[in-house]
Amino acid sequence: MARIIYAEDDDIMGEVVRDALASAGHVVGVVEDGKSALQAISIKLPELVILDCSIPELSGIEVLRSIRLNRDFYDTPVLMLTARNSQRDVDLAAYAGADAYVKKPFDTEYLIFLAESLLNEGRSGGNMSH
Repeated sequence: MARIIYAEDDDIMGEVVRDALASAGHVVGVVEDGKSALQAISIKLPELVILDCSIPELSGIEVLRSIRLNRDFYDTPVLMLTARNSQRDVDLAAYAGADAYVKKPFDTEYLIFLAESLLNEGRSGGNMSH
């Protein structure tokens, strides 16, 4: 069981991801914007962070940059889960320090597999797949 923070402003997507990861035994806190994500991360110290690129307040990329600059959780694995699907977006996330990038729509079994791989391996140094 792992603590996961998921930043997503779409309620339905938040429920889908939370339910999928909960079915695999994880505890998922869903927040709706970037500022709330950073607050939740600093309070809960999750073992995995999942970010949508397009969230209010601070974008997912801005949250990712803040995570990588904070010595308390710079090594926390981060998975980008987003509808942005250009190679430029993937490259930007990789450069900012994302460990994986999943494009919506996605297969929930693959998401669970990837999340558990990141949890088991920790920061992979750039497993930018899918």
